[in-house]
Amino acid sequence: MHDLPKYNGTSDPNEHVTAYTCVVKGNDLKDDEIESVLLKNFGETLSKGAMMWYHKLAPNSIDSLAMLADSFIKGHVSAIKVATRKSDVFKIKQRENEMLREFVSHFQMEWMELPPVIDDWAVQAFTQGLNKRSSVASKQLKQNLVEYPAVTWSDVHNRYQSKIRVETTN
Repeated sequence: MHDLPKYNGTSDPNEHVTAYTCVVKGNDLKDDEIESVLLKNFGETLSKGAMMWYHKLAPNSIDSLAMLADSFIKGHVSAIKVATRKSDVFKIKQRENEMLREFVSHFQMEWMELPPVIDDWAVQAFTQGLNKRSSVASKQLKQNLVEYPAVTWSDVHNRYQSKIRVETTN
């Protein structure tokens, strides 16, 4: 177990259970030995609050790895990060004083951090995220994208390139 970092209650408990199971199963045990080793040695992989949680379990209350994992994950659910969703692309908005070129860059950087998002979602999210009050170029681009919907990010970028000239001359 020395290769497995001890779980202290601050990271995703699902990941710890998975890593622990992989380490134990990689120890050349017979199939009928794996479950008992998993149950017996789990406490050795815990520290701090997670160790306290383990010691508070009622004796003989857990008789399978599935029960242990379920109880462990429920006991440490607060450590699970809220997963980023593809739909979060629609939360990217142009700030009040953000120039169009800044928003395009800001949008692309946030979009890249999300799980894969199909082009038409990104186009729709970008269009909705444009703030018409931000600049003349933003207003014109949003109007253009609403009147003549783009299908790909390339279409949006090409239209942006033509609108950016308007912004720099104003």
